[in-house]
Amino acid sequence: MHEYAIAYDLYMTSRKTAIEHNASLVKRVSVEVGKMAMVNPEQVVFLFDTIKEDDPLFKTTLLECNEMLPQTRCSCGYSGQEIFVCPQCGALPEMIRGREIVVTSVELEVDD
Repeated sequence: MHEYAIAYDLYMTSRKTAIEHNASLVKRVSVEVGKMAMVNPEQVVFLFDTIKEDDPLFKTTLLECNEMLPQTRCSCGYSGQEIFVCPQCGALPEMIRGREIVVTSVELEVDD
C-alpha cells in the first residue's frame, strides 16, 4: 500500500516546514494529486490523519487533496487531456502532467 508512504512523506514534509518556520501549528496542507498517479486520495487523507494523531503541531491540521487532470501532447501538435490515443493522428500522446503528487502549500500558525 503505497498510500501510507505518501501520507508519511506529506506529514514529514509539512512537519519539517513547520519546524523551519518555528510554527506552533500546521493548519492546512494542500496537495495536488495527479489523476494518473494511481493513488486513492481518501486513503491518503485517512492515513495522514492517523499518522499525525499524536503530534501537537498537527492537532487540527486539514489535508486537502485536489485531483489534477492529466495533460498530454503529441508530435502532431495535439495538446490536451487524451491519455491513450491522440484524437488527431491516433498515436500515443506523451504524458506531460498528471502522475505527480505535489505539496502546493502548507499553512502555518506562528507565534510572535
